[in-house]
Amino acid sequence: MSDKYLPERSLKAVWHPCTQMKQHEALPLIGIARGERVWLYGHDGKRYLDAIGSWWVNLFGHANPRINAAIRDQLDRLEHVMLAGFTHEPVVELSERLAKLMSGRLGHCFYSSDGASAVEIALKMSFHYWHNHGHPKKNRFVSLRNGYHGETLGALSVTDVALFRDAYSPLLRDSRHVATPDWRYAAEGESARDYAVRAADALETHLAQYHAETAALIVEPLVQGAAGMGMYHPAYLKRARTICDDYQVHLIADEIAVGFGRTGTLFACEQADIVADLLCLGKGLTAGYLPLSVVMTTDRVYQAFYHDSVAQGFLHSHTHAGNALACGAALATLDIFEQDKIIDANRAKARYLNHAAGPISSHPKVKNFRNCGMIWAFEVDTSDRAFAAKFFEAALKQELSLRPLGNTVYFMPPYVIDEQEMDWLVEGTLRAMDTY
Repeated sequence: MSDKYLPERSLKAVWHPCTQMKQHEALPLIGIARGERVWLYGHDGKRYLDAIGSWWVNLFGHANPRINAAIRDQLDRLEHVMLAGFTHEPVVELSERLAKLMSGRLGHCFYSSDGASAVEIALKMSFHYWHNHGHPKKNRFVSLRNGYHGETLGALSVTDVALFRDAYSPLLRDSRHVATPDWRYAAEGESARDYAVRAADALETHLAQYHAETAALIVEPLVQGAAGMGMYHPAYLKRARTICDDYQVHLIADEIAVGFGRTGTLFACEQADIVADLLCLGKGLTAGYLPLSVVMTTDRVYQAFYHDSVAQGFLHSHTHAGNALACGAALATLDIFEQDKIIDANRAKARYLNHAAGPISSHPKVKNFRNCGMIWAFEVDTSDRAFAAKFFEAALKQELSLRPLGNTVYFMPPYVIDEQEMDWLVEGTLRAMDTY
């Protein structure tokens, strides 16, 4: 059913996220009626290739029949029950399967609904662990420059993106930021690996001085998303794990955006052969269908809260934690990974798109073309401060949904994208660059 007035109605009633609403006086909202695989279809009949996975969450396409069926099946049995004092089969099965994927090294799952909430949980859990062990002064955190971990106050305190952070700085707890291993900051002639090791040296210098007051280091493994898809060598994670162990500091891996195959392995930390003390997962956990996130942790962390005293327990909750419908979607997502050998299939798709994107990487306006698994990014050499909005509009005219981060254009398409659609993405991106 068409609703040509939907964008106008939305502007009056809906305050949209990460949006300067006044901009939509000139650029109308796009009303979406339905989705199918990698395509979004508007009420006006136009279609758009969802090249950013609807904010990095969609893994297996819109209206995926297997995930749809799993949700319908669960809906007929149980939609939700509080997870305090009750449990249900989908949340138990999901927790067991996630623990098995981590070879049992992270065997305890604490659920919430979104990435920022998972980060809040991990930060509180780390602090409370040290408090329960008699180290209450270990209550500060260190993160990477240009890191992004969410926009709630705790998550924003460990975020280093000025656009999101500066306005709320009076509300935020002070935290430290150390050098990013993003290879774009390497010296001329310095390899990505050597620069990552140099950045890790800076972390060690910091913790040598401040470890007594530091509860945890939090990182986005391999790819720093919101700061422009900064990519780095796994050597940083390897060294960071050792440094954190040496100075008795937790390592929190925020894999909200990069988990579930985005970096070429199921979890990004696998590429450094490390396990974090606390692992945050979300977004792709339900293939983008329903809000669900989880913090996975070790038995050592869990045991710090296992006590006769209620006050020593982890007293944190979310109303829809472990929602049965969301867990059903997550279980279907894991089934697809296993049954369709998605990681292997993605590697073949990445090779194809890297080859097809040759004209982008060699374009005179393009700098730092890069790829990590199913993430591609590049900078457009421009001084136009309105580039992101103009390019977004130009891409829509090419039937593409692309949302640049500053002058960084990136692709994070659903894994079901085929070769013809990858060619379409490349050709449309080139036309958008030449016409924006």
